[in-house]
Amino acid sequence: MLTFSYIGVCAVSPFGRCRKCNGLGFALTHDRKGKPKRGKHCRRCDGHGIRIRTGRHLYNLWARTYRNGTR
Repeated sequence: MLTFSYIGVCAVSPFGRCRKCNGLGFALTHDRKGKPKRGKHCRRCDGHGIRIRTGRHLYNLWARTYRNGTR
């Protein structure tokens, strides 16, 4: 049941929030007063704040292999 739910999520929304920057695209740092400010650019998501889900990535690999094999 859980597997089919995850497949549905991957089909409807193939991208999820980046776990490293929490979907912001950059790290939050704080200045000396404690106010949050924009930090470094996130390298994992390249500053977009989204990443491809693992299930969707596996599906894309399978589809590419199938497509290349049937040509």
